[in-house]
Amino acid sequence: MIHHMPIKTLLTTTFKSLVMQLSGLLAQGTRLLARFINAEPTPATTMAFERALSRLLREVGRRIMAWALNRLEPEADDEAPSRVMFEGRLYRRRRKHPHEVGTLFGPVTLGRRLYEPRGRRGHAIHPLELRLGIEAGLATPALAERVGHWATDHTQNEVRDIIERDHGVSWSCTSLRKLLGSLRAGMAPHREEAQVDRVVRWIEQARASKGHFRPTLSVGRDGIFVPLRGGVAQEGATATVSVLDRRGKRVGTVYLGQMPESGQGTLTDQLTGLLQAILKQVDSQLLRLAYVSDEGHHPCMYYRQVLHHMVDPRRPWRRLEWIRIVDFYHVCGYVQQLADAIFGVGDEAQRWAKEMRHVLKTKADGAARVLQSASALRRHRGLCGQAKLYHQAYCYIKKRTQWMRYHSYQRQKLPRGSGITEAACKVVFTQRLKRSGMSWTISGGQVILDLRVLRLSHVWDEAHQRYLASKPLPVACGNTGNVTQHQPLAA
Repeated sequence: MIHHMPIKTLLTTTFKSLVMQLSGLLAQGTRLLARFINAEPTPATTMAFERALSRLLREVGRRIMAWALNRLEPEADDEAPSRVMFEGRLYRRRRKHPHEVGTLFGPVTLGRRLYEPRGRRGHAIHPLELRLGIEAGLATPALAERVGHWATDHTQNEVRDIIERDHGVSWSCTSLRKLLGSLRAGMAPHREEAQVDRVVRWIEQARASKGHFRPTLSVGRDGIFVPLRGGVAQEGATATVSVLDRRGKRVGTVYLGQMPESGQGTLTDQLTGLLQAILKQVDSQLLRLAYVSDEGHHPCMYYRQVLHHMVDPRRPWRRLEWIRIVDFYHVCGYVQQLADAIFGVGDEAQRWAKEMRHVLKTKADGAARVLQSASALRRHRGLCGQAKLYHQAYCYIKKRTQWMRYHSYQRQKLPRGSGITEAACKVVFTQRLKRSGMSWTISGGQVILDLRVLRLSHVWDEAHQRYLASKPLPVACGNTGNVTQHQPLAA
């Protein structure tokens, strides 16, 4: 399958034709260089020279790439393996035919031999493409990786324009989506392992920092509405796992993101699996574990049903001790709601709310003091707003007072707000999926999210390398179907 041609043969056959082609391009480069050096330099001529040189060098790379890729399989059928084994199935040799593949240097025509499964059931394969790692039959690994990275930040049409401008490759929207779907299917399974490695390194960095407290593993979760096809919006979900050093300074954050799903079970499973994998590698007693979120339904239920009962992976007989923190800024919204119900909307309500926010943040029993003040004011002056809104805000704070010890959190360098997770809603979803006029299918949006969280978590390169290393490769066989041991992919 892979044609091992002696270097002496290379130098005396088709290699000469490549040298001739490159000689012609070198002559063009020489003339281009001479014109630029001998002319009066201006910004316009410098720009024109640089662009022309870039095109020329790209063409040199394209021709070398095309020549090299097309020398990996022998031209003659009888020199190629008659049978190939791939993923436990035997395939037999058929004809060789050309196919255009995108590379960093531009499109090249790749001649590759087809092998079809014995019994004629199932899809045929091109072993050379599998060996080269051609993504979705469209692009080399290097170009596919670059396109995937662009797609995490740019719209579909923007990505197509960039590919055509920088690499001379023209794809339809369907082809682009096919490539991104293939890349996501390959990289997403390696997300957790790459994120765990990254978080463990951050924890080691945090442990080496200066400060009086243990490092903190801070977890958050939130929801955000996503525009779907058909003019509807449903709630997607995001989660964060952050490491804070001994002084409460954030070292790094990894992200999760999931398109709208009933019950948000997938995100729950992903977050739980990630936390358990991290705590298998790091002793939980060396960390403080904090869960910071608002009291939305899914974040609240995640704490009650999962975190509150989670056991230490290293000590299965012992539950993990999570510090539950209700987001300070959401509580401030309910303090303002109390103020508007007591005083009515106006300056007096604003002054009282400001004072109570300060009490909530700086006093050891801040939440209790807010409730006492609100109760006393209601008894003495009644309500100017709706009683229903007053009771809603009062009950919200009263039921969660034990998780509103913001003065203590500040002294211990623990987070008081879910700003990291709130920001995740913006960076994971809004900046890419909620631009003007956008709407998504569940599957299409998830492709982008799965790629985007890899980039935002700073594990893109690790996940992509793991993906390439995990790809199954075909093995040449003899006519009897036995795997050739001494030279598995040679003719």
